[in-house]
Amino acid sequence: MEALPKLYIVVPCYNEEEALPLTAPVFLRKLEQLREGQVAPDSRILFVDDGSADSTWNIIRELHEGSEKFSGLRLRRNRGHQNALTAGLMYAKDRCDITISIDADLQDDIDAMDAMVEKYKSGCGIVCGVRDKRETDTFLKRTTARGYYKMMKLLGSDLIYDHADYRLMDKAALEALSHYHGDDLFLRGLVNRLGARVGTVKYDRRAREAGESKYTLKKMMKLALKGMECGKLKPMALPRAADPFVAEVLDA
Repeated sequence: MEALPKLYIVVPCYNEEEALPLTAPVFLRKLEQLREGQVAPDSRILFVDDGSADSTWNIIRELHEGSEKFSGLRLRRNRGHQNALTAGLMYAKDRCDITISIDADLQDDIDAMDAMVEKYKSGCGIVCGVRDKRETDTFLKRTTARGYYKMMKLLGSDLIYDHADYRLMDKAALEALSHYHGDDLFLRGLVNRLGARVGTVKYDRRAREAGESKYTLKKMMKLALKGMECGKLKPMALPRAADPFVAEVLDA
């Protein structure tokens, strides 16, 4: 009988004290469901605190103390969503078989994880969650998102339309990612460059559980600039070193 893959669900968090008490139990229920025949019993949920100014880390610590299924990384300061996510993925790389990254607000449908794991088992090293609808987004966000993807396509960037950072990656894909160095990597721009078979799973985007979106127009413009730069990146011979910005680790 083939061994079940060990999963780390990697969740970047920034000032999520309102959302985490609501979403953490949902993450735990989904992990328990997946542990019933789809992933290994020692799978984990890894919250990455991106230098939050509120009580996010205290909540993560309490979750870890209450259950070994919750793990945590705390960064020394706020470094941005992509850096926090990269730190979590690189930490998980040598501790699991697959990761699934997802935001703490659970606007991305957590139940799509089942289909992601099935696609992985059918041979995909990367499985990208693709938004089927954007009805919960504001008109401005929908308009700028469409314009952004069109602009990136014209510039030659190989992005998957309506895919953000909800994705499954296996150990080989994570190892390939580790050879891309630099600060604030644009992860979705590297998905198709890691040598993995890439699959997609469609889902409907939901309204945010609590708190406010951290992606301002300014941050979206910065992300667009990073997208233009990512096409110039080349993998390095050696993998990334341990992230010096990780200040504290909570793990079983």
